[in-house]
Amino acid sequence: MAIFFLPLVLPGFAPRSEDSFKSPARFSWSYLNPSKLKKRSVGLSTETNAHGQAYFTLEGHKFMIVGGSIHYFRVPREYWKDRLLKLQACGFNTVTTYIPWNLHEQERGKFDFSEILDLEAYVLLAKTLGLWVILRPGPYICAEVDLGGLPSWLLRNPGSNLRTTNKDFIEAVDKYFDHLIPKILPLQYRRGGPVIAVQVENEYGSFRNDKNYMEYIKKALLNRGIVELLLTSDNESGIRIGSRKISELGERWRTLLAFSLMGSFNDKPIMIMEYWTGWYDSWGSKHTEKSANEIRRTIYRFFSYGLSFNVYMFHGGTNFGFINGGYHENGHTNVVTSYDYDAVLSEAGDYTEKYFKLRKLFASGSARPLPPLPRLIPKAVYPSVNLSFYLPLFDILPYLNKPVMLETPVTMENLPINNGSGQPFGLVLYETSICFGGGLSASVHDSAQVFLNDKSIGILDENNEFLHIPKIQGCQLLRILVENQGRINFSWRIQSEQKGLNEAVTINGTLLRNFTIYSLDMKMSFFERLRSASWRIAPKTYKGPAFYWGSLNVGSFPTDTFLHLPNWHYGFVFINGRNLGRYWDIGPQKTLYLPGPWLHPEDNDVIVFEKIEKGFYIQTRKKPQLQN
Repeated sequence: MAIFFLPLVLPGFAPRSEDSFKSPARFSWSYLNPSKLKKRSVGLSTETNAHGQAYFTLEGHKFMIVGGSIHYFRVPREYWKDRLLKLQACGFNTVTTYIPWNLHEQERGKFDFSEILDLEAYVLLAKTLGLWVILRPGPYICAEVDLGGLPSWLLRNPGSNLRTTNKDFIEAVDKYFDHLIPKILPLQYRRGGPVIAVQVENEYGSFRNDKNYMEYIKKALLNRGIVELLLTSDNESGIRIGSRKISELGERWRTLLAFSLMGSFNDKPIMIMEYWTGWYDSWGSKHTEKSANEIRRTIYRFFSYGLSFNVYMFHGGTNFGFINGGYHENGHTNVVTSYDYDAVLSEAGDYTEKYFKLRKLFASGSARPLPPLPRLIPKAVYPSVNLSFYLPLFDILPYLNKPVMLETPVTMENLPINNGSGQPFGLVLYETSICFGGGLSASVHDSAQVFLNDKSIGILDENNEFLHIPKIQGCQLLRILVENQGRINFSWRIQSEQKGLNEAVTINGTLLRNFTIYSLDMKMSFFERLRSASWRIAPKTYKGPAFYWGSLNVGSFPTDTFLHLPNWHYGFVFINGRNLGRYWDIGPQKTLYLPGPWLHPEDNDVIVFEKIEKGFYIQTRKKPQLQN
């Protein structure tokens, strides 16, 4: 087992001159690639020299892993090749990716490995281009995705105890692995594929709720035929707790004394599994940046001391749709749509200062010239989009799937839909008749707009579970629209991340009953049903949730652009039925990335679901806009 360590290297811990850096020949990383190594019997392994220094080998050759993370599910499939070629041209020899269980099995027992989720095609493409692959299949991955990559239907059973050897959870993992691992087996190094290592779970030392869990997951992989090197990733405090017999040495190395943490691991080579080149942004916070010079200096030291590493992220991509995660720090906070991460390659695949500094550094230590730089994908500005038609939210209800009728409300995960898997993402509308006003009490996750018939009367969220309903005449319709803004992706809180309303909704202590519940999952099929709706001419202003429709004309040769929504407040944009993600006027993200391959020549359908108040138009730009 290899040891992996994710440091913030001390400025003083460096060789004398960066200008004189040359990669040691024994750690040359550029000549070993999938097309060169025809003999496949040993795979990635470790050896120790006469001085007790450990190093990696690949088929017996001394080998240095120079890895970068690119998540296939955050990049349009049409751009996989572009991003991987840019990784290679920068000087990297390995791509790493998580595998998101929650996207591959949104419904229990129904698996999706198509289009942007075609894992096998992605890995084989990397092989064709001459890159090695490290897979991180979880089952938990974190990755700032909803519920850390675990499917939401696991939350239907509150006693499942996620990430433990609880019977229900392990049975679900086993069935998932029974489907996933056979896809990985022929991609392994010793089967002629590019996969040289597989990670076991992720950062379990920070979770550490079951001493038997990591061993179980390790055996689950081995018993299904994984033969390549197994590794895991953790921080310095969690390594001894979370790794068991799978060893990784930590996340930060703050002082020289950190070497003493190696202890019984000193016969293993060190790899930095996640060297963070930036950080993700969250709504309402400042945009995060990290110095390009700092990145270059740190990676220079990795090379100088022969440390294998993986930069996280090389290319972050986008949290398309509803896949973004969240975290809890003085309240629930959500990750923005862009996963740019201030990475080496931008969200739209453009070169950055970090890219050119690393390419120059890598070239100085490479035994052969680096590949030429791939051409940049052009960006375009298109005519503004006037959203001329609209449908208020409550007008679409007759066009939706048949609602669920229940005595008391349940969370979206527990809705009896999708073959008993509930609803993973999106919004849920709860309706019931009330004949008196007073103090409404409801536990909501994450955010709810409350209406009396069509009139907005307030907001409910985790910090505000009470709302006064005014005195009413006769019986009226109480409507509560709840949005899942992104389940927490880290910490024990994942156990209680059910979204929507629980059963206890009361007015003046009286339990409300007889709910009609609509699923607003906003998938492609959702918008297909709206095609037959009677769209109306949009007014200049409109308050409240509504859908707005317009057309984006891109001419004969569509290419990438960024959507800017001035005067809009909060919602989602759909292009030809594809969910580009969430926009929110609190920033820091002010534009949405629109990939060219998702556009048709000439006219394209644009639908905006705005929750607060109508804006005026949508503009396009060649560059993203951020608000610091």
